[in-house]
Amino acid sequence: MDLNEYLEELKKIDVLAPQIEKKLWRSYKDENNMESRRTLIEAYQPLVFKQAMQFRILDNIMDIIQEGTVGLIEAAENYDHERGAAFSLYAVHRIRGRMLNFVRKEGSCDIACLDGTLAEAGGLTAANAIVDPTAAVAEQAEQSFLAAALQNALQRLPEKEREVLRSVYLQNQEPRDVAAALAVSTSHIYRLQKTGIRRIRGMLSKLMQHW
Repeated sequence: MDLNEYLEELKKIDVLAPQIEKKLWRSYKDENNMESRRTLIEAYQPLVFKQAMQFRILDNIMDIIQEGTVGLIEAAENYDHERGAAFSLYAVHRIRGRMLNFVRKEGSCDIACLDGTLAEAGGLTAANAIVDPTAAVAEQAEQSFLAAALQNALQRLPEKEREVLRSVYLQNQEPRDVAAALAVSTSHIYRLQKTGIRRIRGMLSKLMQHW
């Protein structure tokens, strides 16, 4: 499939309604329904395309899209739909990570010219990765505002909760690996994660009511 054919396929994809998506995740995760898995992966293919646009000047763009799709599939397989985090935020880092690793291995371009938020030492500024560079200017402004609000909320969390959310959602680490690094149990990581998400929701609730 070439890029034009791929774009034509993207036009056929409809955004999933939240309730339908929830049912699909339950069907896939709880009943191992592979048709639901396929539907979810297809529905999020535009997310792969958006991330691939930072590499659009490269000749091997379709290979990069393919790598991003592998990242999307990995994200779907590892996603826990009961945690309450949006799949798009969870998946985007694995998708971008796959693409960046591929480009590095291929030596296709200077990585220093690409968005480096995934590798920033502090990690918390990676919240800005929710901003879609291909969106309209007004949409980017809204997304930037939300990203700044999210980053501020993360900074206000207790240290351990902040570290857990940063590691799991922004650096795409497995909870068991985070638990090992912090010398605590995996169940404790889940508790910190749940508490941190609840705190952030509380901090952002008034903002989202008026958004």
